[in-house]
Amino acid sequence: MDKELQPTDQEYALHSNLLHQFTAIPTVDKAWLFNSHSGLASQGMFCVSQPNLLANKRKKSIISASVIRENDGSVSFQWPPFPIEMSGVSAMVPSPSVSKLLIVRNPETEGPCRFEIWSSSQLEKEFHVPQSKHGSVYTDGWFEGISWNLDETCIAYVAEEPAPAKPTFNDLGDYKKGDSSDKDCGTWKGQGEWEEEWGETYAGKRQPALFVINITSGEVQAVKGIDHSLSVGQVVWAPSSEGSVNYLIFVGWSFETRKLGIKYCYNRPCALYAVKAPQHESKDNKTETRSTEDVQAVNLTQNISSAFFPRFSPDGNFLVFVSASSSVDSGAHSATDSLHRIDWPNDTKLYQSCKIHEVIPVVLFAEDGNFPGLYCSNILSDPWLSDGQRLVIASVWHSKQVLLSINVLSGEILRITPADSNFSWSLLTLDGDNILAVSSSPVDVPQIKYGTIVKSATNNNEWSWSDVSNPIFKCSDKVRSLVSSHTFSVMKVPVKDVSESLTKGASQPYEAIFVSSKTMKSDACDPLIVVLHGGPHSVSLSSFSKPLAYLSSVGYSLLIVNYRGSIGFGEEALQSLPGKAGSQDVNDVLTAIDHVINLGLASPSKIGVLGGSHGGFLTTHLIGQAPEKFVAAAARNPVCNLALMVGTTDIPDWCYVETYGTKGRDKFTEAPSAEDLTLFYSKSPISHLSKAKTPTLFLLGAKDLRVPISTGLQYARALREKGVPTKVIVFPNDVHGIERPQSDFESYLNIAIWFNKYCK
Repeated sequence: MDKELQPTDQEYALHSNLLHQFTAIPTVDKAWLFNSHSGLASQGMFCVSQPNLLANKRKKSIISASVIRENDGSVSFQWPPFPIEMSGVSAMVPSPSVSKLLIVRNPETEGPCRFEIWSSSQLEKEFHVPQSKHGSVYTDGWFEGISWNLDETCIAYVAEEPAPAKPTFNDLGDYKKGDSSDKDCGTWKGQGEWEEEWGETYAGKRQPALFVINITSGEVQAVKGIDHSLSVGQVVWAPSSEGSVNYLIFVGWSFETRKLGIKYCYNRPCALYAVKAPQHESKDNKTETRSTEDVQAVNLTQNISSAFFPRFSPDGNFLVFVSASSSVDSGAHSATDSLHRIDWPNDTKLYQSCKIHEVIPVVLFAEDGNFPGLYCSNILSDPWLSDGQRLVIASVWHSKQVLLSINVLSGEILRITPADSNFSWSLLTLDGDNILAVSSSPVDVPQIKYGTIVKSATNNNEWSWSDVSNPIFKCSDKVRSLVSSHTFSVMKVPVKDVSESLTKGASQPYEAIFVSSKTMKSDACDPLIVVLHGGPHSVSLSSFSKPLAYLSSVGYSLLIVNYRGSIGFGEEALQSLPGKAGSQDVNDVLTAIDHVINLGLASPSKIGVLGGSHGGFLTTHLIGQAPEKFVAAAARNPVCNLALMVGTTDIPDWCYVETYGTKGRDKFTEAPSAEDLTLFYSKSPISHLSKAKTPTLFLLGAKDLRVPISTGLQYARALREKGVPTKVIVFPNDVHGIERPQSDFESYLNIAIWFNKYCK
């Protein structure tokens, strides 16, 4: 960067201090509510995290609270004076009766996994599982699966299968099969055969496998009968009666020639499988484990291309699951989900031809604000209301996330968060028929909410939400003052140039979230930053974002665009983008910008653009296709050249689908033709490089497997070659998300200072 572009030390100091105040706001990762025997009070446990910049990790703590139920039906939470730090904890899972708590501690380097079984007052058991048995337990939210059996004697879980023995050689070059002792200085280890990984964030992890630990003896067994071609995850115990065979239900992902990247990619085929669990017998007060006969796992969902998040009803009569078949079948990495039910057999006999009932189908297009379809990124381990037929789930609804009650027998869907609010909601846990959730907006710090059903003679479906006073989301007075001065709205942006070739869903207005510290009647406008999400089949929610709240607090209006192709708007709108990436999405962003300019909310001479991944693809496209529109740009791990990316990314199929449309799913090959590469180049931002002149900041993760650093560096170097002001920051240990605390902090600090230089 040229010397005249260098910010002053004072500017850095002022911005870093304010950014730190935003960054310090904690996040609730998980929560549990435990009923007491008296019925008058219960205990809440909150797993909270916040960035520790010095350690460059997220510091985790536990905050417990007493939940007091008043006679009038209201509740109050009594909080302790201090949280308790949970150092080195990888996972916490209470048992079904809440009499025990499992703590898993994965090793940071080499060493055993530690399993701790806690009672209400003490550590009861601790087991160390050596690397020869299995590697780290998966706690990633995707393959992750930890499940107690009903009698709380065993825990099923997913862990990295043990690494195969590597060949060893001595100083004469003699070969010996298998590992030798590390202490044997006369030998050295070879590498053995390279094995595929599941791409981004799974570097170094080969294969998740299924295990069961007996918490009396500590014996660990690998579950037999699972084909080695399957990567397993999301395990749950099936209901069983006394004396019957115990089954484990898990999700299995298979692969043929390679494991394509799975992070954020719902288009990987998967199925639900049932397999017999190891059996346990008690002799002389000692529990022994014996393997069942080696019977192959049964595929329960052969007739559907995707099945995950299995959840049994409380009475065990049915199994529900989510499917991303529309994503698998179209090739889009994320699309509209469906919800399904399997009636569980009473005789515990499993049939591959289990009838699958569709509870919620894929919604192509919803009119007049009706339910736009299911977009589900997680389900609670126990999502059921007391009737055992309705589950509560968080789902994207246009630019918001809402909570839904779904009757899995009738298919009835009720939106239980306020319909007249533009806030977004996340689900923490259930408390009988009551709900603990978090609500926030771009200008409102998160607030814990407690929801109860309001019963009346005319309507039993209304919910009342009350604030839960809590110390968790505490922020500085300065932060609270700054965000309270901002306003936001969710705008509908009409599609420009509607043609007959567009489906009805793709012709409807899309949305943009506008954040400003000015009222709509103000004459002067703050500089505008256009914010673009990645994916492209993702969404920017109307929830509180610490980095975006920071940017709006240093004097910027934000235009956060959910262009067509975003999730939450129906399948037709989403599927309108593949094959038109780099044109339809670019035009949607430009239309949204013109929309706010015409409303008098933005000045056309002070506009910057910010995006990551596909949002970076749009950012670099925009400065090439509309070079007069933007005075500054910032791109985090941007897709700049598809022809370069296709040979190095963990998701080459994405390049084909977004370029060719759904037919790209069948055209995908590891060896693209010259015609493929030519089309990839023409669809890429680099093809418009000759017109680009916008000062651009690049933030790149050197360990990014999704959009390898080479594509961003190529574009940045080409801009410098043209004499365009360019700054590149490379984070050597970061992957695609650039989420490590120090990297995230430095990233947004430099974004703010970059825009200050060119937008103000």
